[in-house]
Amino acid sequence: MGCAISVSAVGKKRKKSIREVTVFVPSLRVPVQSDLQKTLRGLIPKDLVDRISSLRNQIVLVAEDTGGSAISELQKALEDYLSLLLGLTNKEYGLQELVEFKWKDLDNDRQEICVANSWFELLFVLHTMAMLTLTEANIKLIPKDNGLSERLVSADCMRDAVDLLLKAAGYLDFCVNNVLPLLPPDTKNSLPTDLHESVLEAILNQALAQGTEIQLGLAVQSQNATLPVKRRLACELLTYFGQARCCLSEGNNNGKAGKKHMLFLKCKYLEAKAAAYYYHGLILDKSTEPSCHISAVCCFLAAEELLAESKKACLTFCLADPVTRVPPPWGAMKHLHKKIPETVSKKSQMYGYLLDQEKGLQILPDLLQFQLSLKPDDYELPAPDSAWNSGNWEIPGQPL
Repeated sequence: MGCAISVSAVGKKRKKSIREVTVFVPSLRVPVQSDLQKTLRGLIPKDLVDRISSLRNQIVLVAEDTGGSAISELQKALEDYLSLLLGLTNKEYGLQELVEFKWKDLDNDRQEICVANSWFELLFVLHTMAMLTLTEANIKLIPKDNGLSERLVSADCMRDAVDLLLKAAGYLDFCVNNVLPLLPPDTKNSLPTDLHESVLEAILNQALAQGTEIQLGLAVQSQNATLPVKRRLACELLTYFGQARCCLSEGNNNGKAGKKHMLFLKCKYLEAKAAAYYYHGLILDKSTEPSCHISAVCCFLAAEELLAESKKACLTFCLADPVTRVPPPWGAMKHLHKKIPETVSKKSQMYGYLLDQEKGLQILPDLLQFQLSLKPDDYELPAPDSAWNSGNWEIPGQPL
């Protein structure tokens, strides 16, 4: 079926810079040059072989030369390559397990994987498209003037980022439900950890969570968004991040990348829980019942404690290898970093006498569960390139 993991000194060394992470993007994988022409020569027309090989090599060169930063160019090349690749997955041509495809981790030039399976190649292409889309969403949320201590992200950039996150989730959802089931067991076993089903589902849920996080930020900025709407978004956010953590914990993610990812999800989970308790407390506080005021203060105190834990978790994430910059608060968390301490101070003083009198009522209430709103985009593979119409093929000396 192919070789599992091999080590080879390939590629150029790129200058490492300390990145800022708003949307967590696992390592980007890129193809390694393979001699497709030698394998496919005489089996399909020469011009089709040349196009497949040329497009794949173009992806290799662009990724190597730019370190994956030429997102639009890479996405266009991958989409063009995808329609050509689909012919190799067609059983009619008998080429599914003929060509050996090689890929590597862009952050670790020495780590390669090669497998002779065209569905394996399709999985890696779609995964790379998803990672590039997440990278684009991350860029949208980091202003070009990044030296400011105050993070200002425009509403348009936030909406664009939501669209990109749902698009990335669509790629990942298609991988999990439509590509992984077609891989033979030994090919699945040879996949790197970040392409295991549980990890793909974790990133998918994370993308939906961060889309919800941005929606909460937009709701905070809107005068028309009600408290129940903000509470619902915060509770949905908590559920998404909880699902992402659960999925990631199912796999064997003890490597550097897996630990970094888990720390990111822990930080975001704590932030989401703080937001959920804060908005739940605000709604409870609108009641006239003393017991509701006590429950509201319990929510505010819990939110304050969770917020402090999230700051520590964020610092731990940033210091974990590879080191990343500590981002300034933005969106909903920028608002909550200010409002939660203020509310705790104000309400503790206001209802201090109730807390002293009714110690038995100081129980943290349960958060509400809501049906999740965001879903991955529906992704469909493009039509196979018209060059795969074998009725027009002419291959001298080779019977079809």
